[in-house]
Amino acid sequence: MSITVRRADDEELDEWDSYVKRAEAAGPFHQREGISLLADHTDTTLHPLVAYKGQQAVGILPVFEERKGPFTVVVSPPSHTEVYYLGAALLDADQLKQRKKERRNRRFAYACHEWIEENLDPDLTHIRTVDRYQDLRPFKEKGYAVEPYYTYVTDLTPSEDDLLMELSSDARSNIRNTDEDAYRIEIGGLAEAKEIIDRVRERHDDQGMDYFIDDEYVTRLHTRFPEGQVKPYTCWNSEGEMAGGIVAIEHKDTIYRWQGGTKGDAEIPVNDLLDWHVMTDAKSRGIERYDFVGANQRRICRYKSKFAPDLATYHGALKRSPRAEAVNTARTLLPFR
Repeated sequence: MSITVRRADDEELDEWDSYVKRAEAAGPFHQREGISLLADHTDTTLHPLVAYKGQQAVGILPVFEERKGPFTVVVSPPSHTEVYYLGAALLDADQLKQRKKERRNRRFAYACHEWIEENLDPDLTHIRTVDRYQDLRPFKEKGYAVEPYYTYVTDLTPSEDDLLMELSSDARSNIRNTDEDAYRIEIGGLAEAKEIIDRVRERHDDQGMDYFIDDEYVTRLHTRFPEGQVKPYTCWNSEGEMAGGIVAIEHKDTIYRWQGGTKGDAEIPVNDLLDWHVMTDAKSRGIERYDFVGANQRRICRYKSKFAPDLATYHGALKRSPRAEAVNTARTLLPFR
């Protein structure tokens, strides 16, 4: 039976989050509130695509349409959102044998491509999938250029003692030897989330870099995502001042180190203490993975690699129309962040 793709209507959107739960490769920003937030933040048109085999939903792909000058651009995720991967996700794929899984994925990817071409006719399409969606061969077969990107993921299933022993020696020393009376770590609320993002924005300003996450984005993220998913971990020094923080997002079996980790003037190793606390706190709730959200910039890889991660690959699939090829649009239309 062939696979068909259609844009979800309001009734189908009511089922969207149930599809996200069934898709191993779906992350927190795949949720209905997540894709709506991304569309509103970037002023793009959201097309939440659902693939069906008969009446059974078998895959999802949220794409975002925008005009950039004379060009129509279709992306997933959109730029300037601090979301590095989104893209396609098969439903219940873990229940399929490899041959059947590959056949379904090929038909799913083909059907999504055909819907995008027929309904949006883009000059440029760029889809970045999560690390658990690895088979982009069907996109290559349809003329997309597929490029690998990287993130770090730490396995939280070993015992806490074993996890600690896998960390770098300086991280272990900082965690073991910092006086427990010199700091406290807790999960804050919206005010703390805003403060963490403000510090990230200041760091970008100091480096002459743009940063597009504002208070409205953070407020909506914190108040509308399911309760308990957005966790602003804050570290306070002995004087009661916030020394640093990480806005983490917890979804299914993974906790994501989404934003934060700025270095202040604290005399304690704030980031080492924060990351270790996030890992052990999540582990205590049965979370199995800590995704550091990106390992593409050498200057930050040295720090993140201290926490015994595995290098995980995610992919971007890029396709340009002949007129977009003629002016080499990808670099100007697709800022990575």
